[in-house]
Amino acid sequence: MDIANLGKALFLGLVEGGTEFIPVSSTGHLILIGHFLGFQSTGKTFEVLIQLGAILAIMLVYFTRLLGVVLCLPTDAWARRFVVSVLVAFLPAAILGALLHSRIKALFERPDLVCVALILGGIVLLVVDRLKIEEKEDNAFRFSPWLALRIGICQCAALFPGVSRSGATIVGALLMGASKRSAAEFSFFLAMPTMAGAFAYDLYKNHKLLDFSDVTVIGVGFVAAFISGLFVVRFLLDYVSRHGFTLFAVWRIVVGVAGLAGLYALG
Repeated sequence: MDIANLGKALFLGLVEGGTEFIPVSSTGHLILIGHFLGFQSTGKTFEVLIQLGAILAIMLVYFTRLLGVVLCLPTDAWARRFVVSVLVAFLPAAILGALLHSRIKALFERPDLVCVALILGGIVLLVVDRLKIEEKEDNAFRFSPWLALRIGICQCAALFPGVSRSGATIVGALLMGASKRSAAEFSFFLAMPTMAGAFAYDLYKNHKLLDFSDVTVIGVGFVAAFISGLFVVRFLLDYVSRHGFTLFAVWRIVVGVAGLAGLYALG
């Protein structure tokens, strides 16, 4: 077993969990860092499959509230509407992602395009964060299915690596009048079916290519993503409520520029 590769997997897992729920593109970071570390995963499955660790982290943090929704489904219309809203928001990216799966995975080999997406996405996030938009929605559990569908369409932009799933959904929600806190929180909820679907589909497409060493590396990354994801989810909502998304916009631009410089200098 390659100890060095396990060390890289541990580091990349921490990066995945630490960046999955903030609008900086966890996949973009994994592609860039993996490129410079010389990390290669079979079928580029590692970058997708370790996201399950981050999914479990958010499910643990929201376990009590989600259980409350499930228990209220038979009697409360708001609980049923919340579930419908999340599923409706999930569908556009799920359908498009399945249709374009091979083309999307091919983009994982283009760190230069990831850098460009990081920079452009950072500029968009910076501009939107400064817009004075009337807040019409401040409770992610009360988003209407129509609003959720429009946010889900925005999420489709994140099929391009480097755009950021959370970034696309947050920007879309903000432009439609959601508060910063509720936009980030709905992005959390939408992550659950979206990332679970991506995990299941990628595993289905590539499971025959994986061997024991791949499973071990993915397992290490999974655990690391779970641990770092727990930390981020617990602090993020309070942070964005007070400070907005400027830090993350600047972060994206700096990483994108540094990545382009590194690619130019090192190849």
